[in-house]
Amino acid sequence: MTDETNEELRRRLNDLRTEHRDLDDVISRLSEDVPFDQLQLKRLKKRKLVLKDQIAALESALVPDIIA
Repeated sequence: MTDETNEELRRRLNDLRTEHRDLDDVISRLSEDVPFDQLQLKRLKKRKLVLKDQIAALESALVPDIIA
């Protein structure tokens, strides 16, 4: 992998982490308000899980392959 590709992956990873953290804040605030929109909360949580999977995939792509 080139340095440019690594930088691009790191930028994307940073963006995803920021969005994940922001979603966590939104979910927390939404859960505090009673009554809250169950459907919206479910969609936000689903998006957060998708982001978590994307973050894990990018982190894995950034780790160099180790030949055992």
